[in-house]
Amino acid sequence: MANPSPLNYADIGNIGEDLVAKWLQSTGWEVLQRRFCCRWGEIDIIAQYQDTMLAFVEVKTRSSGNWDEGGKNAITPQKQAKIWRTAEIFLAKYPQKADYACRFDVALVHYQLQSRKMISGEFLERLSISGYEFKLLQYIEAAFEQ
Repeated sequence: MANPSPLNYADIGNIGEDLVAKWLQSTGWEVLQRRFCCRWGEIDIIAQYQDTMLAFVEVKTRSSGNWDEGGKNAITPQKQAKIWRTAEIFLAKYPQKADYACRFDVALVHYQLQSRKMISGEFLERLSISGYEFKLLQYIEAAFEQ
């Protein structure tokens, strides 16, 4: 069997976001926006639960042996401030959502080649694509506040 074509970093990040969006929808959330951009930054996923809650979700997709604990350490105070400002722009653009409760969540996704020994353990959602296995390992609600 030929080796699968390697995915580039943008593909890997997009697939991780797809996995998280699918999981959110399966748990009753409606995905309003993907990769919402403004001059301050980008929010990977903006989701709404019923008519009461908005989640601004940062997705970190990592392979084994990364430097930042599966993406946790990449959410620096500076990154949090950018996400916060971007969320404010979203709420200004959609004032009908301004009274919703808001939270800032972080989703940690792990990926690896399927041919390797797969990491065992608990996961929330899984997706196989192009010879890679993606797993949503942790979803941290209200991971940070401003």
